[in-house]
Amino acid sequence: MPETGTARVAVVTGASSGIGFGTAVTLAQAGMTVLGTGRDEQRLHALTEAVVAATGDPDRIATIAVDLTTDDGPGRVVEEAVARWGHINFLINNAGVGRPKPLHETDDETLDYFLGLMLRAPFRLARDVIGHMGPGSAIINITSTFAVVGGLRGGAYSAAKGGLTALTTHIACQYGAQGIRCNAVAPGVTVTPMVEQRLSDPGFKKMQTEMTPHTRLGRVEDIAGTVAFLCSDAGSFINGQTIVVDGGWSSTKYLSERALSAEWVVR
Repeated sequence: MPETGTARVAVVTGASSGIGFGTAVTLAQAGMTVLGTGRDEQRLHALTEAVVAATGDPDRIATIAVDLTTDDGPGRVVEEAVARWGHINFLINNAGVGRPKPLHETDDETLDYFLGLMLRAPFRLARDVIGHMGPGSAIINITSTFAVVGGLRGGAYSAAKGGLTALTTHIACQYGAQGIRCNAVAPGVTVTPMVEQRLSDPGFKKMQTEMTPHTRLGRVEDIAGTVAFLCSDAGSFINGQTIVVDGGWSSTKYLSERALSAEWVVR
């Protein structure tokens, strides 16, 4: 039988590392019961340990190892949450992959994988979860600054995240009157294990550091805190929005003094 009660239940996809990991821990610290998904059992075990260490409550976290691109993956996630707790309050569609290529370098296999993981899976998860949500619930889609501005080498990644942005506004419109909100959080470059590899590319690092009007790049807690805010009472009148968390990278024409004083090469 489902374990019903007043606990707020959040499903966080891609919770085995990076932004998803940090978000799952943050939501658990905020008093929620969290179901974290990922493909790596060992990393999910580390998530369980982190939540227990942060909250002292082993009942605050459950995990499920699943490939969200499979036909039964999203359904299994929703079924697991409902079987355990009887309802779902928040869905955080975070699972993703990086290192995209430009349009002309992207093969069909890569296109299908990016769209499958970052658009088809969130669509199916949202579709399956709606029936188990009541007033005060919310879906939060983790998109990207590449869904807000044109991004070099964005390719299939930009296409998937742009589609997820449009899905966000549709859900907000369609289900807002039922008390189910939907918003997107668009991170800029956030230092995670996946991004650290890209920061080893001098061109990529320059584009982020020299064009961000802030003293640092993004941190996981910046994104996790924004998600937690959107799940809180303080964010309860925000619907159909994209909150960009990038230190001003996408909304300004900033260049650092170092970049402005660099030798200009005519092209």
